[in-house]
Amino acid sequence: MTKTAAIIGGGVIGGGWAARFALSGWDVAIFDPDPEAERKISEVMANARRSLPALSEVALPPEGLVKIVPTLAEAVAEAHWIQESAPERLEMKHKIFTEIQTHCREDALIGSSTSGFKPSELQQRALRPSQIFVAHPFNPVYLLPLIELVGDDATTTRAHTVLAEIGMKPLKVRKEIDAHVADRFLEAVWREALWLIKDGIATTKEIDDAIRFGFGLRWGQMGLFETYRIAGGEAGMAHFIEQFGPCLQWPWTKLMDVPELTDELVQMIASQSDEQSGTHSIRELERIRDDNLVSMMRSLKGRNWGAGALLKAHDARLESQTDPDFTKPIISVARAIPIDWTDYNGHMNESRYGQLWSDAADAVMRMIGADDAYIRSGFSYFTADTHTKFRNECHAGDNVTVVTAILESAGKKLRLFHELKNADGNVVATCNQFLLHVSLETRKSCDPATHISDKLASILAAQAALPKPEHS
Repeated sequence: MTKTAAIIGGGVIGGGWAARFALSGWDVAIFDPDPEAERKISEVMANARRSLPALSEVALPPEGLVKIVPTLAEAVAEAHWIQESAPERLEMKHKIFTEIQTHCREDALIGSSTSGFKPSELQQRALRPSQIFVAHPFNPVYLLPLIELVGDDATTTRAHTVLAEIGMKPLKVRKEIDAHVADRFLEAVWREALWLIKDGIATTKEIDDAIRFGFGLRWGQMGLFETYRIAGGEAGMAHFIEQFGPCLQWPWTKLMDVPELTDELVQMIASQSDEQSGTHSIRELERIRDDNLVSMMRSLKGRNWGAGALLKAHDARLESQTDPDFTKPIISVARAIPIDWTDYNGHMNESRYGQLWSDAADAVMRMIGADDAYIRSGFSYFTADTHTKFRNECHAGDNVTVVTAILESAGKKLRLFHELKNADGNVVATCNQFLLHVSLETRKSCDPATHISDKLASILAAQAALPKPEHS
């Protein structure tokens, strides 16, 4: 049976909820009096369809039906889950909940996306108070998994099951409190950032850079306490607090209301940290942290964003420091095998060999003048055929090189032969790669520019005396 979700309020958050449910196979009914609601929802849905499936290595369920309905009553009538995402005005929410409960099923789950209100505040004047709970998401809802759940235990337990089934991470907040858990962190950082700007200490960009090039990366994969557990070294969390706890009394921040670090509180934190992370030694946690950071920053590198853009620029700087000597074999790739390139067999995944051949071809393209500027002018090379032979294994951390020979460069044709070698000089794999020069406008093959042909001819002349590759 297809389940139905009702979304009340189709803004950024409501649209995100609609997309999350629909792409998880639920039918979705949306009520929003905004005349632009249909356009806004369709735009959010388009973004979600582009990005959410990319998180999975398997197909998502068939997308549910998404419809905008003219009345709230129609939206909620048969809904199993109802998500209120109206503006943060308590009186408005009370009216909405009254109307929802007048028309909805008694067993429907009614979540609120509120960032700050407590369930007890939302439930005032409610027909069935326990039916209403906080289900606070994070934008974009269709990608970020965290949902803070606050409310009746039985109701939030049911909600937890639903959210887990659609790929989310429910966090049950133990006690109701203004702004729940995550937004209290965000609010503290936001307040401090405003002071730093007001006092002329940092700009918005500098503050964002402090986060995305530093602790934001650590927090993104280990959070706050596990990060500080590692900072405490082998002595652990209690030692970290002993060393850095006194700093909380110093005027490093405008937010000076700090709980006293009593022995009881220190022990509570230390024991919770042990329960959270104690199965791993500090050295193990460091390696896990490092592997995660490498994977995260390499992903950002592929998008040329944040810390990844920095890494990409650094690579370009290192590459530009050496000019190839074409009287010698062409070293098109020289690198270490990264952690995220290995598979369940403990060696480099076969798809990454393709990555190396592609990187090697890109390097040759830059050498002959088919660089970024040339590509922007409307021309490039496309790979038409590859043949790979595997001869040995590569493992994470191995230093490898790709030696590339130009076998053919007649007109629009370019044939390359790549040898992947390990640090001992042994051939790990080879690839025969055939490329065609193309017009990016017509998407058809054509002859390259004269300066490309001339450069290829000069390289072939310089390499004429070199022996042919053994395995070509």
